[in-house]
Amino acid sequence: MKIALAQFNPTVGDFAGNAARILSLATTAHQRGADLAVFSELCLCGYLPQDLLERPAFIDRNHKELKELAAKLPLPSIVGYAGRVKNGREKSIGKSIANKAALICEGRIVFEQSKMLLPTYDVFDESRYFQPADRQSVYGLGHEQLGITICEDAWNDKNFWANRRYDRDPVTEIIAQGTTVLLNISASPYTIDKRGLRLEMLRSIAVHHNRPIVYVNQVGGDDSLIFDGASMALTADGKVAAQARAFEEDLVFFDTVTGKGEIHDQPHEEIAYAYRAIVIGTVDYVQKCGFKKVLVGLSGGIDSAVVAAIAVDALGPENVLGVSMPGPYSSPGSKTDAETVAKNLGIDMITMPIGDVFDAYLEVTAPVFGTLKPDVTEENIQARIRGNYLMALSNKFGSMVLSTGNKSELAVGYCTLYGDMAGGLAILSDVPKLMVYELANWINRERELIPESSINKAPSAELRPDQKDEDILPPYDVLDRILKAYIEDLQSPQEIADRCGYDLKLVRDIALLVDRNEYKRKQAAPGLKITSRAFGFGRPFPIAQRWIP
Repeated sequence: MKIALAQFNPTVGDFAGNAARILSLATTAHQRGADLAVFSELCLCGYLPQDLLERPAFIDRNHKELKELAAKLPLPSIVGYAGRVKNGREKSIGKSIANKAALICEGRIVFEQSKMLLPTYDVFDESRYFQPADRQSVYGLGHEQLGITICEDAWNDKNFWANRRYDRDPVTEIIAQGTTVLLNISASPYTIDKRGLRLEMLRSIAVHHNRPIVYVNQVGGDDSLIFDGASMALTADGKVAAQARAFEEDLVFFDTVTGKGEIHDQPHEEIAYAYRAIVIGTVDYVQKCGFKKVLVGLSGGIDSAVVAAIAVDALGPENVLGVSMPGPYSSPGSKTDAETVAKNLGIDMITMPIGDVFDAYLEVTAPVFGTLKPDVTEENIQARIRGNYLMALSNKFGSMVLSTGNKSELAVGYCTLYGDMAGGLAILSDVPKLMVYELANWINRERELIPESSINKAPSAELRPDQKDEDILPPYDVLDRILKAYIEDLQSPQEIADRCGYDLKLVRDIALLVDRNEYKRKQAAPGLKITSRAFGFGRPFPIAQRWIP
């Protein structure tokens, strides 16, 4: 059997557009001699639909569009969709829909398989919406017995995981029924280093069960989530026989008889992979939300330069406007660096000084503040003036503001509500400061787009004379290590201090900053998730709480 791995970028709720893309890829697969086309999880409605699944009209549209699509498909195809359950036992539990894979042949749905394992960790809450399958079944097509699983169903192999999340293993159960080819349709979000884990897991399944496995993943951005695609087919001995590109729509083929397929190139370096993830996450968020152009506040620092470079790669220089907003403490070098990065990237830049407006604030507030000394209040006023400028430009020209704060700053609250946090998307909110430097060097790999002076200068918010980040924060190589251990690895301050050799008070102080600044992050722009634990979606913590680790 010649199987087409059809990897595309769906938009949640765009049934007509998603169906048209499915039909187009299926037609190409048919023209190239495929016997079966396999698409990704919930591709008809887009993944993750969240509470749209609770709207009856949304489910009705799934069924209507699938029926109309089935009449047009030129070859057998497996399509993911959200469908009603028919079994009385299932309805009695209270869930009326399931996450389904429909096998379509000759104009009709001949077989369906519901997802058995419903994840409820990290960004997933599928038990909220779906009824799990209570059984697995194989389906004979041509000379093959197809064993269809959906995403999480393949992530519970007892031979790979030391600690499993679920009692049942759908893969083992379906192999026992005579499966000759394992198929897994997925919407598996990207995180750093996940692709290696995914490959080894799929290889373990193929080798242990001595069956080829075909894995088709969604590609593209959906709000905070980024899907890398990278669909693949492995032979029974664990060799990669087919490989789709990462972060692009693609169509590759795998022959179950010869064990051969098409292998397309992917980024090899992890920083290159992460960079492509952020680029596609940016373009999809901006365009799927109906915007064409973006604004970036250019401070002359490394964070805003990296954001601008990513925006140019994602949307083109003609759709990016840099805004320089020098203040009373902006250094001459920062002003020059902002101009240089705009010139290097080929984007337009406007300059809107904040000095006069800041002076007006000081004049108006002086009678109220009296003899109180200047402090963070005056620093925040400067940041909020800049935020107001950017949002005014956004309103006037219909462009989305990309905020420039990184994960390290957001973690400890080194950012200003309604100031530098203002914007429609925070593309670096899950990128630690040290990784920002890695991204800058990757961007500069062929020629200097980001000025070396922006990379080499000591980080500073430039909101008071001679200000440096390290005035109140530990060096970023220390801070980032503590933050990763506390946020992503869920280690206690004592464990971090013992393992890293840091002073326990320092670690506790950083942990308290993380916890006490949850209120800021709850009001931040949505960010793009690239690590195992990102702020916001998938990391629900209370704001009003007194637990101290």
